[in-house]
Amino acid sequence: MIKQYQLCYGRASENKIDRTKEHGIDGARMLMESFYYAFNHRDLTVLKQVWAEHDLIQLNNPLGGILRRYEPIAALYSRIFSGAASVWVELDDIVEFETENMIVFAGREHGEFTLNNQTIALTIRTSRIVQWFGADVGWRQVHHHGSIDDPQLLEAYQQAVRAG
Repeated sequence: MIKQYQLCYGRASENKIDRTKEHGIDGARMLMESFYYAFNHRDLTVLKQVWAEHDLIQLNNPLGGILRRYEPIAALYSRIFSGAASVWVELDDIVEFETENMIVFAGREHGEFTLNNQTIALTIRTSRIVQWFGADVGWRQVHHHGSIDDPQLLEAYQQAVRAG
């Protein structure tokens, strides 16, 4: 089933990781809300519960390239959360591609990256894939892809991160 979702996940998101064992779209949405809660509140404990522990999970982003496996992905978020930069994002304009055991959330992230009194407005094409791992585990993220369309924004973002 394909449908557009009108809500937004972002700075107002809450930790609903305990509801991600609900099979169906509502449990998967709770996982997405928990991810954006964890990211925007720098909560590595919750963030680690969002991702599946599997050798083939993957994160593709404009700065780090392709990361595979749980440990490198968790290490990246740890560096982001402990670094001097302040960053927040929210996902909106969401389309959900739903099957019984896998859901793709595709939309656009908007946010800001701030470091050393320089703030860059972010606009990122984003897709996140979550998979059902059974009642004992629930929904977990297995893939994330983010791309910045604007080459000047991408360059400014990359330079700001490198300078930090």
